[in-house]
Amino acid sequence: MQKYAAEFVGTFWLVLGGCGSAVLAAAFPGVGIGLLGVSLAFGLTVLTMAYAIGHISGCHLNPAVSIGLWAGGRFSARELVPYIVAQVLGAVAAGGVLFLIASGKAGFDVAGGFASNGFGEHSPGGYSLFAALVCEVVMTALFLIVILGATDERAPKGFAPIAIGLCLTLIHLISIPVTNTSVNPARSTGVALFVGGWAVEQLWAFWLAPIAGALIGAGVYRVIGKR
Repeated sequence: MQKYAAEFVGTFWLVLGGCGSAVLAAAFPGVGIGLLGVSLAFGLTVLTMAYAIGHISGCHLNPAVSIGLWAGGRFSARELVPYIVAQVLGAVAAGGVLFLIASGKAGFDVAGGFASNGFGEHSPGGYSLFAALVCEVVMTALFLIVILGATDERAPKGFAPIAIGLCLTLIHLISIPVTNTSVNPARSTGVALFVGGWAVEQLWAFWLAPIAGALIGAGVYRVIGKR
């Protein structure tokens, strides 16, 4: 249960820190952190939690990562479902806390998106479903390659959290305009449930594409990382 509790707490921090920065701080008048700040916030949540709970649960914080690690031969299939449940619950709990904070401001409305992921008219840059799927698949695949490579026993010790956190930052810098960046079905679910409507209707894409990308990334690393 320590592992599952750690995944709950870690995913809670990822969603609260990453989505919270987007909802509360990105466009704050005069001193908003913008796209760069939100990207860095997501990377920092993973980096800090990797050092905090990596030795307890492995710090997956993401159903796609757990599935990719299983496909890459690094994770037990019997723990897959409990990990995913813990991650989704942590994300939803963070979404609830963020909603309580954000709704304390006059005029707040989840119709603004609440950091939800979307495509078409709900993409920040108006990108199509096809573009969104390609982006999420490719970004998640490369994320898994970095994770598997950085945590390989042959890699330099102690630096994996830095590489993984910076990789997630880079992914957000590239893909926020396309989908608001998911690469994490739990992160997408945690805020979409509070928006409802279109966010829930489009949620399938942000489960399908990251999981597909994770499987591709795991397959690629099995080839290039083979001894």
